[in-house]
Amino acid sequence: MAEAEAEPATEAAAEPAVGEPAAEATGNPAAETEPEPATEASTASASASASAARLTEPTDEPTPATATEAPVKPAEATKAPNSKPATAAEATEAAEAAEAAEAAEAAEAAEAQDAAPKAGWRARRPVAARNLSWAVTALSVLLVLVSLQMPNTFGNLRISEFLRLPAEAIVAAVVLLAMPRRPRVITAAAVGAFLGVVTVVNLLDMGFVEFLGRHFNVLLDWALLSDAQSYLTDSFGTAGSLAATLAVIVLVLFLLVGTAFATVRLSNVLARHNTVATKATLIAGTVWITCMSLGLTVGGVPIASDHTAGVVKVHARRVSDTLHDEAAFKELAKNDPFAKTPGDQLVPDLRGKDVIFTFIESYGRSAIEDPIMSPGVDKTLADQTQALTNAGFAAKSGWLTSATYGGNSWLGHSTFLSGLWINNQQRYRTLVNSDRLTLPEVFRRTSDWRTVGVMPGVQKGWPEAKFYGLEKNYASKDLGYKGPKFSWSTMPDQYTLEAYQRLEHGRKQAKPLMSEIILTSSHQPWAPLPKTVPQDQLGDGTVFNAIQKAGKDPKDVLYNGPEAKAEYGKSIQYSVTSLIDWLTRYGTDDTVLVFLGDHQPMSRVSGTNASRDVPVSVVAKDPKILDKIADWNWTDGLRPAHDAPVWKMSAFRDKFLTAYGSTPHP
Repeated sequence: MAEAEAEPATEAAAEPAVGEPAAEATGNPAAETEPEPATEASTASASASASAARLTEPTDEPTPATATEAPVKPAEATKAPNSKPATAAEATEAAEAAEAAEAAEAAEAAEAQDAAPKAGWRARRPVAARNLSWAVTALSVLLVLVSLQMPNTFGNLRISEFLRLPAEAIVAAVVLLAMPRRPRVITAAAVGAFLGVVTVVNLLDMGFVEFLGRHFNVLLDWALLSDAQSYLTDSFGTAGSLAATLAVIVLVLFLLVGTAFATVRLSNVLARHNTVATKATLIAGTVWITCMSLGLTVGGVPIASDHTAGVVKVHARRVSDTLHDEAAFKELAKNDPFAKTPGDQLVPDLRGKDVIFTFIESYGRSAIEDPIMSPGVDKTLADQTQALTNAGFAAKSGWLTSATYGGNSWLGHSTFLSGLWINNQQRYRTLVNSDRLTLPEVFRRTSDWRTVGVMPGVQKGWPEAKFYGLEKNYASKDLGYKGPKFSWSTMPDQYTLEAYQRLEHGRKQAKPLMSEIILTSSHQPWAPLPKTVPQDQLGDGTVFNAIQKAGKDPKDVLYNGPEAKAEYGKSIQYSVTSLIDWLTRYGTDDTVLVFLGDHQPMSRVSGTNASRDVPVSVVAKDPKILDKIADWNWTDGLRPAHDAPVWKMSAFRDKFLTAYGSTPHP
C-alpha cells in the first residue's frame, strides 16, 4: 500500500499540470506524453508543482495565469523535485497568491495606461492642423510683404505698392538659408523686429505728413507724441484719448512681435524645404534684376523694389542732417544784427503806442483762396475792413511763409518773434536756451513798454515766457473763464479778448503795452464752434454752455474733408470778427495791431499741395504807422492780393525793427 500511494505522488511531481504540455513542465521539448489518471489530491498537488516549475523557468515575456493555473510563492518554486508533496492548503494558498499577483498586474497596467500621454489635437485632427499651419504661414508672408512695402504717405497707400518684388526679402532669404538653426532663428527674429520698427516709423510718417505737412524725425519728434495724446484728450475727451492710446500700443506691440514671429516662421519653412527654397530665391533674384534693368512697372510703380532700404537710408540721412544742423544753428543764432543795439535805439518810431502782436490759430492762405472756404472768409474780411474804415483805422496786408504746417504752432510763433527759421524741435530748444533778441524782448529792453502775454492755450507751466521777455503772462487759469471748452480751445476768442481788456488794456497803465495774444478758437478739430454773444452777457463765460452743447461732434468734422473745410472757414470768420470787433470797440489813436496766422491747417483742409503761406496785416489809426511800411508794397485792407509780396516768416522781425527806426549793432 505504501508503494501504491507513493507512486501517484511521484508521477504528479514529474508530470505537467492538467492541460499543459510536458515540455513546459520538464523543459525538454521532446518529452510530450499523455497525462495519466490520478486521484483528486494527487491532481491538485501535481498542478501546484507544475506551476511552481514554470515560475522558475526564464522567459522573455510573463505568461499570464489561467483559470487552471495557480502561481506559487518563490519559495515553493525552488523546492527540489523529490520534496514532500503539496497539501490542499498549500494549493489554496498558491491560488490566492496567483489571484493577488494577477490583480497587482492589472492595477499596474491600468496605471501605465493612465500615465501614457494622450494623443495631441494635431494627431486627432490632422486636416485641421495642416490647414491652420498653411493659414499661419500665409498670414506671415502677407505681414512681412506689407511691412516691407508700407508707404509713408496716405497718397501712396494703394494696391500697386504691395505688388512689387522686394529686394530685401530676397537678400534675407539668401542669408537665412546659409545659417545653422540657432543663428538663423536669432537673426530672423532680429530682422523681423527691425522690420516692425520700420513699419511703425512709416505709420508715424503718414500721420506727420497728414497733420503737420512734414515727415517724422526719429531723432527729435518722439517728444511730440505726448502733445498728441494731450490734444486727443482735449478734443475727444479722456475716454476717447485712452481708447486711441491703447489701440496705438496694441498696434505697435503687434507689429514688433508679429513681424518677428512671422520672419522666424518663414525662415523655418525655408530651412525645411532648403532645395526648393534655394531655387526659388535664385529665380526671384533673377526676376528682380531683370525688372530693374528693363524698368518694368505695375500701375506706374516699379516692380523691382528696395523700398525698406530706401526708407532706412532717408531716415539715417535725416538724423545726420539734424546733428549737423544743430551745430550750424547755434552759430547762426549768434549772428544778430540788433543784439547789441541800446534800448533807446530800438523802435523809436513806436514810442507811446500800444503794440499788439496777435496770432490766429491755423489762419492760412487756403482760408482766403480755397474755392470752398474763401467765399465766406472773403466776405468777412471785406466786412471787417469796412468796419475798420468806419472806426478810423486802416490796414495793409501781405503773406509770410510759416516754418510749420498743420500744427506745432510754437515753431511759427518763435520764428516770427526771433527772426530765425525754427522748423524743428531741436532748433526750438536751442533758441529758448539762447539770448536771442525777440520782438517782446525788444520792447522790454527799451524800458518804455510793459510786456504781457495772453495765452489761453497754455494749461501748464511755460518757462519760455522769460526767454521771450514777457513781464507778465496770462495762462488759461489766469483769465477767469468758467465756461466750457470748445474741443482743444479752452475758451472762445471773444472771451479771451475781453479778459485782456479787463486785466490789462482797460486799466490805467504807467507805460504803453506791448502784448502778445494767441487766439485759439480756429484750432482743429473745428467742432464745436463758439458764436458771438452780446458783450454785456459774456460774464464768466458760462453763457457759452448752451452753444457748446448744441455744437457738432469733433469726430464728425475732423475726418470728413468737405465738412472740415466748411467748419474751418467758419472758425476763421469767427476769430477775425472777434478781433476786429474788439479793436473797433477799444482801440485808440495809439493802438497798433499786427495779426497773422501761425500756419496753414492740416492737408485734409488746405490740400496736399498747399503752400505754407499765411496772411499778415498791420492795422493802425495813425497814418504815420502805415506810411513807415509803404515800401513793403502790401495790399490795402485785410485781404492780401494773390500776388502780394511773400516773405519767409523769419524775415519779419528785422524788417519790422528797421521800418520803425531801430539801429543795427551786430
